[in-house]
This record gives sequence, C-alpha cells and structure tokens, in this order.
Amino acid sequence: MRTFLDVLNLLKKYDIYIHVGNRLWDIELVAIEIDNMYKAGLLEAKEYAQIKLVLRHEHEDEERRQAL
Repeated sequence: MRTFLDVLNLLKKYDIYIHVGNRLWDIELVAIEIDNMYKAGLLEAKEYAQIKLVLRHEHEDEERRQAL
C-alpha cells in the first residue's frame, strides 16, 4: 500500500465503496473501515500499519490544501 488509491482498491475487494463528496471525510471514513477490517482479522498488523501511514499522510495533505 503506497497510495490512497491502493487503499480504496483494497476496500473494493470487500465491496466497500466510499464517496461522501468531501475528500477529507472520505479519508476519515476509509480509516474507520480499515480499523474495522483489522479488528475483524482481515488485515495483518504490518499491512494495517502501512495503510494507517498512507491515510495519515493523505489526511494531513488534504488539511493543508483546504487551509489555503
């Protein structure tokens, strides 16, 4: 997992499609779904950690864009 699109494609494998209309909200909802998948045992700890890093980076970038 290197990009937000990679994470979205992972969710699609489980028939989870997210589009709220606000990119920041999309990222936050994806993070919640990833947490739930990890708790359900669908993700390995290493993969979960990498995804969380990608999501945090995307979230920070989006906050910067909206602040401009």
